[in-house]
This record gives sequence, C-alpha cells and structure tokens, in this order.
Amino acid sequence: MKFLNGGWLVKDGFSVKYAANIYTANIEPKKLTLFCPFGSPIYNAGMTLDGGILTIEVTSPREDVITTKLINFKKDRSNCPKFGLNETDPDVEIDETDDKWTFTSGRLTLEIAKGETIDFKYLYDGKVIAHSGWRAKGLVTDPEGQLHVSEQLDLGVGEKIYGLGERFTNFIKNGQTVDIWNEDGGTGTEQAYKNIPFYLSNRKYGLFVDNPGKVSFEVGSEKVSRVQFSVPGEEMSYSVVGGENLKAILNTYTDLTGKAPLVPDWSYGLWLSTSFTTDYDEKTVLEFVDGMAERNIPLSVFHFDCRWMKELEWCNFDWDKSKFPDPEGLLKKLHDRGLKICVWINSYIGQKSPLFEEGAKNGYFIKNEDGSVWQWDRWQAGMAIVDFTNPEATKWYQGYLKKLVAMGVDCFKTDFGERIPTEGVKYYDGSDPELMHNYYTYLYNKAVYDVLVETKGADEAILFARSATVGGQQFPVHWGGDCSSNYPSMAESLRAGLSFGMSGFGYWSHDIAGFEDQASPDLYKRWTQFGLLSSHSRYHGSTAYKVPWLYGDEAVDVAREFTELKLQLKPYLLKMAQETHETGVPMMRAMVLEFPDDPTCEDIDTQYMLGDDLLVAPVFREDGVARFYVPDDGTGQAWTNIITDTAYEPGKWYTEQYDYHTLPVLARPGTDPLHV
Repeated sequence: MKFLNGGWLVKDGFSVKYAANIYTANIEPKKLTLFCPFGSPIYNAGMTLDGGILTIEVTSPREDVITTKLINFKKDRSNCPKFGLNETDPDVEIDETDDKWTFTSGRLTLEIAKGETIDFKYLYDGKVIAHSGWRAKGLVTDPEGQLHVSEQLDLGVGEKIYGLGERFTNFIKNGQTVDIWNEDGGTGTEQAYKNIPFYLSNRKYGLFVDNPGKVSFEVGSEKVSRVQFSVPGEEMSYSVVGGENLKAILNTYTDLTGKAPLVPDWSYGLWLSTSFTTDYDEKTVLEFVDGMAERNIPLSVFHFDCRWMKELEWCNFDWDKSKFPDPEGLLKKLHDRGLKICVWINSYIGQKSPLFEEGAKNGYFIKNEDGSVWQWDRWQAGMAIVDFTNPEATKWYQGYLKKLVAMGVDCFKTDFGERIPTEGVKYYDGSDPELMHNYYTYLYNKAVYDVLVETKGADEAILFARSATVGGQQFPVHWGGDCSSNYPSMAESLRAGLSFGMSGFGYWSHDIAGFEDQASPDLYKRWTQFGLLSSHSRYHGSTAYKVPWLYGDEAVDVAREFTELKLQLKPYLLKMAQETHETGVPMMRAMVLEFPDDPTCEDIDTQYMLGDDLLVAPVFREDGVARFYVPDDGTGQAWTNIITDTAYEPGKWYTEQYDYHTLPVLARPGTDPLHV
C-alpha cells in the first residue's frame, strides 16, 4: 500500500503517525517489550499525555528467528485464523546497556538503539543483515478511515528481493508492488494463485509477515531504498530469519511453517490429462492410454478433468453415467495397465448439484450475514462454497472423497480456492472473512490431503493443487495455473515456479504446452522438454487434447525420449526429494539459491537447477537458440551436457542452437545424475 507523496508529503486522504523513539521498556524472560510514542520523542512525564504509543513486543519462536509485533490498540483476535507455526521456545539472551538493548536467539541478534529515533539492527554472526531506522514503523489511516500498521526495512545497494509466493512478474521483486491476495487471474498478470508473505534477500535474511490476510509489500516502490510492508488493522507481527546462506534460511523458515513431505515415487512419471472442456468418455480415455503404450511413451498417471462429472453439477462427485457407465470397471482397466488415477475436484457446489440441498440444509456452506447460503453465478450457476471451519462440513465433504478412493481413485486435483468472498459473509466458527480469503486454501487442501493420508497412507498421499498460502507446502504438489500456449507464458511460468520455490515450497509443476489456446508443434516439443525436467510433469490444456501424436511424429519421439530421460533420473530425483523434505530447499531451484556467491546468478530466471547437480536451460525460441550461463561451483572444472556429452567451461555465457532432442541440461563437475 502506497501512502506517501514523494519524499516529504502524504497522499491526499491518507494520514500517518510514525513511532518516534523508545520511551521505556520492560524486560521479561524471553520477551522484550518497548513503548514508543507517536510523533515526537518524550522527554518528560508531561509529554506522555494525549499522544498514544506503539507497543513493540520482541520474542523468538525458534532459534535464529526474531519476531517483532507492532501493536496500536490491543484487540480481541480470537476470530482470526492463524498459521500453524512450529514454535520451540528457544533460549534467548536479553541485555541492556546505556546505549542499547540486545535480543539474541541462536546466532541472530537484534540491537535496538536508545536515543531520539527508533533504530533496529539485525546481525547474524555479528554481521548486519537487515536494518529498520527513522520513520519506518507507522500507523497509517487510509481515505476510508481504515487503519494499517506499516514497517520498513532498508534496501541496500545491490540488495535483491526474491519470493513472495508464485509470481509471474519479474523474478527480482525490486520495484514491484506485491499484494498478498490469492486471485484467479491466469499467469499473465501481477495476480497470483499462491501468495506467500515471505521473501528472501541476497543480504542473507528472510522476512515473514505472520498474517493470513492482505499483506501489502512495496519493494523499493514507495521508498526506493526500503522494503515496506503493511497490514490492515492495529497489529502486525513479522519475523526476521537469519542463516549462513539462502538455503539455511529456507530450512529455518520451513522448520517454522512446515516441511514438504515426501511424495509417492510414481508421481515423478508422466501425467496425462483429458484437458478441460474437451469431450471424452471411456473410449477416448482408453484410446489415449493405449495410444501412449503403442508409441512406447511411459505413462504413470491418468487425470480426469472436470467433465468426469455432469456439467452444471460441479461438484457432485458422481461419474457422468452417459460417458462412464461403469466407472469402477474403467478404473480397474487403468490400474491393470499400471496407471494411477487422478480426478478433478473443487470446493464449490453448483446449485444443480444433488449435493446442494443437502449442504444448504445442514449449514455446510459459507453464509450471508442473514444466515442464508452465499451464492453467485461465476464458474457454476448458483454455486455455494464449502465452509471448512465447520467440522461437520469437512467430514461431509471428505466422505464423498473417500467413496472415490474406495472406487479406485488414487489422488485429487484440488482446483480453485482463490475466489473466496469477503464482504457480507460469515463462517461457522466466526472467522474474520477478510483473513479467511487467503487462509481458505489451507483448510481446503488439508481436508483433501488428510483423506489420502487416512485411506492410502502418508507415503502415497499427493494432490495436484492450484491455490496455496503459508503452510500449504505440507500438501503437495502445486502447479502454476492457467498459462497460455506461447513462449512468453512458458517463461513466466518458470519465473513463477522459481519464486514459489524461494517461498518454502518444495515441488512444482505446470501445464505442458500451455493451458489456453492451441500449442504449435514447435512449442509443444520445447515445453515437453521443460516439463519433463521439472519436479512433476503433466500434459494438460483447456480446449485441446495434449496427446503427443496430435502434434506430429517428432513430438511423439520427443515425449518418449524425455519421459525416458526423467525415468533414468528418478533415483537422483528421489534423492533430491529427500533433501527437499529434510531442508525445505526446493527440487527446482533458482540459480541464486544454489550459487549465492556468484553475482551473475542473482538475476537469472531463464534457467534453473534441478536438484544439486543438474542445470536446465529451457529453449524459449522458435529458432532453437538458447542462451545460458555456466557457474563455477568452486572446482573450476567443466560441466557436461548429459544428452550430448558436450563440455562447458564455468564462469561463461553460451549461445547455442538445439534441435528438439537436445537442450542445455548440464551435470555439475564430478557428478553423474543419470547413475545415482
């Protein structure tokens, strides 16, 4: 949220009060509380009248994490959904001298200066990593009279900010306004399906705002030398996370918010979808599956998208009998072919669905303030939304999923979860609707994931989810949403995946060849390469089937070759997944995450590391030309393309042309990802 008018003025309609200095402080066991007047410093008791104070509480939920809570008026927040954080009550040291207070957790220290201004300095192993100074902590009133708590950290020379969830904009967030607000806007705008109020700085710190609502970040876009973040209301809690490097910071952050579990081995194979609005029935499905087998393209999962159910009745969790008269028999045929089965669902119940009356009668949907069912016509006519704050509604919804699992379904694509109403609605448990907008996806995906853990076991549980918030990494896998069938959209999908990985999520996928429109044979083959060198790989589209033979004989060969390559890499991928599970470091990772000390890697968003040892540079041009950078891993030795066996000296950029059977996929010196 921007409220300034240049360097000195405030925008019309806004007002702001800055915390001036620290007048007094309380030191308690493991907690430092500071009392800061608004406006001007207090020099005597007479100045304490009629001014107001900002209360600042400093604590530590885990070692190497320091949390600051800014409070204007203390309010009852019992109706506010909360992220589930794994706090450990670490040992802390609090000291006071004539000129400062110090608060230390692990190797992270916060120094708070005494004097006429507020000055917060964060040090890791004695080195400054972050700083908040003059006129940083404020209380802003917007033109509607809404209060917002705002904070700023310095943005230093050469400092770069990454993360904030899945973002299709520039990979480096400097200069951007980022609102943490889940929206269904496709992949071509600043909107995103998966907004995470956590960023990483190349100054070796992470910043997490512990608020499930609309957190607004101005990354050098309000004050160019500061990162500003604000939330509506009168309280904001944020944590600075320290670490030796970006990987260590991600490890600590995911210790706090949850680690990604391991996913089943079969999920690393190729997934094939029916696509979205295409016509299909049992005959079509078996033709696709048998067509892949006849062409020797290994297939692991078959996905039924929306139209396994009758139109206008999504979701009714019942197979359309006109197309699938014997669903159990069909699922058995697919299992007999060695496949796992995924089906599309969401948490919306159309008015025509047989489940609508049942859900409405029992109070299982989000309601209007007058107690009636909230409905609208976007997506499904008259649809309602399941209220997962109601335990009985959750149990009811899960019951239909369990029936599908018993029928032979192995996993679910949990689509949607972003268009959640905030005005004039109420939840079963009284949760604040504004704060539930982003948080809803956590409850939705958890409800589905829990069914799979219960029925199939934790080792077999996996989703294919579109929306997410903090902690959603515990319910993998996520994919990038509705991309277009062109090279710019392919590139924006990669940027989003890299940002997502910088935000604590371990696995990621995307619609191979694009969701919207019809892919050209050229794009189909190039995106196939990219897709099968991602952590998870799925052909999916909107109005067009995505089976390879519709895109030419060479597309069939490319699909076969790169599926086989991924299966060869499977032992390596399983090893990397274990690392992701243990450390929070994503399988697909930005170059800066793997090589934080190489300045060239700080800006790269057109290539990535697939695990520790494999560099992948997708081809984004019709002429087959790729431009990529080979970093120096410290050995000074050459990297080797695992397909062509070509060697590349480190520390250099290369521009080369590739046919559809090759691309830059380079093994780190001294490693052999194909033979782990």
